[in-house]
Amino acid sequence: MANPVQMIHFPGADGGQLAARLEPAQGTPRAYALFAHCFTCSKDSLAATRISRGLAATGIAVLRFDFTGLGGSAGDFSNTNFSSNIADLRAAADFLRETYAAPKILIGHSLGGAAMLAVAAQVPEAVAVATIAAPFNPDHVRGLLKPGAAAEIEARGEADVVLDGRTFRIRKQFIDDIAGHNLRDAITNLRKALLIFHGPRDTTVNVDNAAQIFGAAKHPKSFVSLDDADHLLTKKPDASFVAAVLAAWAGRYVGDPAQTSSELVAEPGTVIVQETRAGKFTQDIRAGSHVMHADEPAAYGGNDTGPSPYDLLLASLGACTAMTLRAYAELKNLPLERVTVRLKHDKIYAQDCAGCETREGRIDRIEREIELTGALDELQRAKLLEISAKCPVHRTLHSEVHIPTVLKS
Repeated sequence: MANPVQMIHFPGADGGQLAARLEPAQGTPRAYALFAHCFTCSKDSLAATRISRGLAATGIAVLRFDFTGLGGSAGDFSNTNFSSNIADLRAAADFLRETYAAPKILIGHSLGGAAMLAVAAQVPEAVAVATIAAPFNPDHVRGLLKPGAAAEIEARGEADVVLDGRTFRIRKQFIDDIAGHNLRDAITNLRKALLIFHGPRDTTVNVDNAAQIFGAAKHPKSFVSLDDADHLLTKKPDASFVAAVLAAWAGRYVGDPAQTSSELVAEPGTVIVQETRAGKFTQDIRAGSHVMHADEPAAYGGNDTGPSPYDLLLASLGACTAMTLRAYAELKNLPLERVTVRLKHDKIYAQDCAGCETREGRIDRIEREIELTGALDELQRAKLLEISAKCPVHRTLHSEVHIPTVLKS
């Protein structure tokens, strides 16, 4: 199955072609979002990729692109500045509006976040803006230059600067341009919902910038701490967290995915699984009013936006085990404070399983470790271990299962 992510090119502010990727949502998207990457980064940065894929899995299509002179986009980076970034964002919003639908959500990482705040008023259809580790003023970038670089730029008009191991030519016009932008008025007059993500341990853009943005903004505004996340969100759980929170928050302004997919309405006792088409294996799972996601790890061709089918199987057994033990403990008034179940699935050779009836080929093996917290004596612990085998899912896995399957006409 082909990867549904679409490679796109569209004209930027100076007429050069900008390279972009569109992360499509299932069917008709409930909204389109525009993502601006961090300073000197690209549309393929870890943060941009993971957050975009996470949003696409919830029904929000995301366009992420390279600013002029970066990544796959045409142009000379040394001729760009903050003003040209804003112009590129306008061009991207125009492209979405003319080709698909105008972006309702604007997302910017680092300097891209500052650019989104600056351009938001020029995208009237946008109802929500999210910044990630964004500076309060673009001039913050000057502080990223190594000592002497700014002086060399002032003296010579330009200098080669190394940022994250890559060399970029920065010209005086860039320094002058960022110094001429003050975002306070743009933030105060935003008139859109604002969500600010920032890590208190960010050493590139101090969290005080988030406080300044929050202070200048009017309601509705929200702040979410990224705890120990680094500036570039290189740790996958951090990017996944941003995507999950952003999708839930945006739902207040662009609608719930359940309202846009009539096929994903599950009657009580029924589970519906449907491809999102946001990735090769991405799935939406609806059980009653609950929405979950499933995927495969990147090593197996997936986007890793949710647990794998076997992970979900283990989760089912683990949840059933803990619930069964909790019900028994309540019935017998046992001092059980908490149950923790750890599970691992593997396929082993049948000959390596002494207690198994199957003697040839491979069999499924699920290792289950149960941790019981509380003032339990040894007899109570032993009884709870015995009861764990009475979990209904455990019994289902050990019983004969009949799965009649038909094609819906």
